[in-house]
Amino acid sequence: MLDMKNLLLTMFFGYLLCLIQSDSMADEVVAPRVNQQLSLAGDNRSEIVKALAAVPESQKASMEFLVEHMPVQDLTSLPAAFLLENVRLAHEAREESPWKISDDLFFNDVLPYANVDETREPWRAEMRKRAKVIVEGCTTPGEAAQMLNKELFRQVKVKYSTKRRKANQSPSESIEQGLASCTGLSILLVDACRSVNVPARLVGVPSWTTKRGNHTWVEVWDGGDWHFTGAAEYNAAGLDKAWFVGDASKADKNSKLHSIYAISFRKTGTLFPMVWSRGGPRTYAVNVTSRYTDHAAATPENLTELRILVRTQDGQRVATQVRVCLADETSQQCAFGTSKGETDDTNNMLTFKLESGKKYKVAADGLAKDHVFLASGKVQTITLLVGEKDSVEAASPH
Repeated sequence: MLDMKNLLLTMFFGYLLCLIQSDSMADEVVAPRVNQQLSLAGDNRSEIVKALAAVPESQKASMEFLVEHMPVQDLTSLPAAFLLENVRLAHEAREESPWKISDDLFFNDVLPYANVDETREPWRAEMRKRAKVIVEGCTTPGEAAQMLNKELFRQVKVKYSTKRRKANQSPSESIEQGLASCTGLSILLVDACRSVNVPARLVGVPSWTTKRGNHTWVEVWDGGDWHFTGAAEYNAAGLDKAWFVGDASKADKNSKLHSIYAISFRKTGTLFPMVWSRGGPRTYAVNVTSRYTDHAAATPENLTELRILVRTQDGQRVATQVRVCLADETSQQCAFGTSKGETDDTNNMLTFKLESGKKYKVAADGLAKDHVFLASGKVQTITLLVGEKDSVEAASPH
């Protein structure tokens, strides 16, 4: 009986020693900063250690990068299998890609499994399967990003809508609803890009200097630099073409509220201001405001930027033909455009550049009579309400 007790005690302490040695071995072979992260993993430490121990040697640096920089919420919850699959698929995409990128770009802008505080899910396999077909034949990251922006949203049947359940939806949440915010659309495009080795990142502004709310878009790496595009807003003219160029050019890099930030999985000294959430994982960023403001063309002092919204009586935005002319009845000087509908971003408005101090009239399909106004200030917004009782809401110029 005594021998049996001794045997059981020996087996127990042997098992305990193995556990200690296993953790010790993991601690010895990883970077000191990874060890610091392990101390924050709590009850999930064994899963993180398992991921570090099981990853192939050729992918070890990638796993260490993720562990070193992942938020505490992820350290305490993500299973080893999730991390191992993410790293494996990211490496496979890199190996198959016709373009080459640096380790730095791969680690920070292809490898990460999340952008901000969206639901953590294993999106990479399904996204890669879909994206590979779309980018077949593309020879540069920029070309691939353009094709994804052109085709992906049509295929998954996701469009912009303020009726989405939340701003920070994961890919599957947006696809399930068929609706997403500018942030949800951007997450979808970034993940699609990353699934086929296109370095991509979320970019956003907490609030425009024009006080029209926040916005999120996408930057992709191509030709040695970052280039921007609006998610689900493909432009055949290429990258760096978007409706928000004018607004972005007025950003203020010295203001936390009005700066433009690019997401970074790597820890930086700057936090990304997630206006939709105050308690999610800490998301780091870099201030990229200067990229959008340094080369912006100055608006002449004598011009007013007119922004036009057309809504129905129940508040729905309507895409319809709009005409702006000088108020003089004999004038033939007119400009034409189409107002933005419900599937366009709420900050995206039909705009015209008008000479300040002059009277104009605006007409729209469905509006019973023209609206006459004086162009004034740098920015002027007019909302046309069409329907049985036409009316006009004119915001104060600023």
